[in-house]
This record gives sequence, C-alpha cells and structure tokens, in this order.
Amino acid sequence: MNRKYLTLVVMGLALFAWQLTPVMIGSAKAETEFHDDHGGHDEQKGHGHDDGHEHEDGHDETDGDDHSDDHAEDGDSHDDHGHDSHEKEDSHDDHGHGGHDDHGDEHGEHEEGKAEISPDAAKLTGIQVQQAGSALVAMTTPLTGRITLNENTTANVRARFPGFVKAVHVNLGDTVTKGQKLATVESNESLKIYSVTAPIDGVILRRETNIGDVTDGKELFVIADLSTVWAKYHIFPRDVANIKKGQPVVVHTLDEKTSQNAQISMLFPTTDALSQTVIAIAELPNENGVWRPGMTIEGDIKVGEKQAAIAVPRDALQFMEDQQVVFVKSGNTYEPRPVSVGMTGTDNAEITSGLKRGETYVSAGSFVIKADILKGTAAHEH
Repeated sequence: MNRKYLTLVVMGLALFAWQLTPVMIGSAKAETEFHDDHGGHDEQKGHGHDDGHEHEDGHDETDGDDHSDDHAEDGDSHDDHGHDSHEKEDSHDDHGHGGHDDHGDEHGEHEEGKAEISPDAAKLTGIQVQQAGSALVAMTTPLTGRITLNENTTANVRARFPGFVKAVHVNLGDTVTKGQKLATVESNESLKIYSVTAPIDGVILRRETNIGDVTDGKELFVIADLSTVWAKYHIFPRDVANIKKGQPVVVHTLDEKTSQNAQISMLFPTTDALSQTVIAIAELPNENGVWRPGMTIEGDIKVGEKQAAIAVPRDALQFMEDQQVVFVKSGNTYEPRPVSVGMTGTDNAEITSGLKRGETYVSAGSFVIKADILKGTAAHEH
C-alpha cells in the first residue's frame, strides 16, 4: 500500500515537471532572443557582428557609414544654409539701411524744396517782393451782367401828327444835338409841313422810317445819350441780403483790362420772372465811349472789409501739397511757407499764421517760384 502510494506520488511529480518544461523553455528562449536583439543592436552600432553573417554585416556597415556621411552632409548643408541665410540677412540689412537713408535724404529735400534764383533772372521773370505788413482786406461778392443804355437818357422819337414822310435828314449812328431836324413830315389833316427834331443830345441808335412812310404814331428814331451807361447786374437770391443801394462796386471787363469804380444806384423792387434774380444798376460815366451797350461785364461789390494785421496780394498765394503757401525770400533763396488764410478780399487775403511782419515774401510772380521747385523735385525723384 505504501509502495503503491509512493508510485503515484512519483508519477504525479513527473507529470507536473513535464508540464512545466515548455514554459521554462519558452521563457529561456524569450530571454535569449531579448539578449540577442539587444546585442545585435549594439553590434550594429559598433559596425560589426560575430555571428558569421558577412552580407548582413556589410550591409549594416555600409548603411552606418552612409548614414553618418549623410548626417555629415546634412550638417554641412545646414551650416551652408545657415551661413547663406545670415548673408542674406546681412544683405537685407545693408539694403534696408541704404534704402532708408536714401529715402530719408530724398524726402528731406522734398520737404525743404527751395528755389535758387539770381536777381537778374527774378527781374526777367517778373518776380516781385515786398515786406509783410498790415493792409485793408475788402470782402466782395462777384457779379455778372451787361452794359445797357441808360434808360433815363434814351429817347424814342415819334411824329406829333400822322402824316407822310417827305424827307429823312439823319442816318443810323449819327451824333445829334437837342433840337436838330431829323425828318420832315406832311400832316394828313392840314397838309402842312412840319419837322421832327431831336429831344436830347445823343446818337441815333435806331432809324425806323424812310421817305414815303406814313408815320401813324409809330417810333421813327431812338436816340441815346451815351455819356453815361448802366452796368446792369443780376443778383442771386442768396446774395440779395448783402447788397444795398449806395454800396461800392468795381465794374470790369472780362479780361479786366478796363475797370471803373461805381456805386449801386438802383435795386429793382421786382424779381426777374425768368432768372429769379433781382436787377441792380450801377451808373457809369462814359465820355470816352469805352463802355459799349451789350458788353458782358463782371463786378465785385464790397460787402465787408477789415484792416488785417498781415495781408498779402491774392496772387502771392499758391497751393503746394494741398497747402496754401507764400514764398519767403532770403538772399537768392525762395522757400515755400505754409500759411493760414483768414478773410479773402478782391485783391488781398488776410494771413492769420505762418508769416511774420517784416518778412520778405514774393508778392508777384509766385507761380514762377512754384514751377521751379516742382521741376527740381521731379528731376530729383527720377
């Protein structure tokens, strides 16, 4: 019984050992493979194997060498690239620095654009200068109109009685005197001959009759005394409130070669139906005949004035870079000076800042200075 029990125990232990053997073998194999793998990796790093696989050793060795070389080349390439980048940055810095300096210099010259003009050249081109100081600035309203006959000195001549025109003694354009015979008429009722005479001194502007005509109350002649004429202006509604009888007005031709100081002598109480304007009349002396009826004219009517501390002629002002400037003279150098303009009149403009009393500025020919500066600036930019 004991022997039989011992036999069973031994058989059980043998069976248990047999079952454990594959597990132990697998663990040992795994451990061996683990060491082999790590050993092979280390050997690859060392560029060598001792297991006799020459082909694999050569392949690994070549790959290792090539890989090292590639890394070396990459490193060189990286160094070269970095060097090139630095060079580009240096080049960029140089370019940017130089461009900035050049631009700054150019901009400075443009900001400080000046004109150098000799006295002889200035005189030849009509440049005039004067010192800044006080002046009267008169504010005006521009007007447009025509020269017309003075209706108070114009006569429409008719025959006293209906009749037959026997003779006409004057022609169109003739100058006549008061009482001068103009035509001879035979009365229809009395058959008596009577004369038609001039009621005023003047010029025959219209002749509406000939020999053989029947008068029958119609107009025969128009005579106008042209020693005075009317400057007849149309005042727009927005300006009517600023214009009064007695206000001074400067009447001038379109080319401004002829001008005359006058006063508003009449404002019509009615409005023109077509233009919706109010008619203003300024009477002008015309002994020399320069004002011809029918001429288009302009006028500047004074609506306000001011004694400005500093004022310059309007021709002295120029626009440069969207600023109004005057040109200040120092020696032979002319420099644009930005100014602020206050009240602007017909002839002068008030300067509220930018120009000091006593400074010498260009009062005439300022456009010559402007053209010279702009020309120099354009040449510099090219």
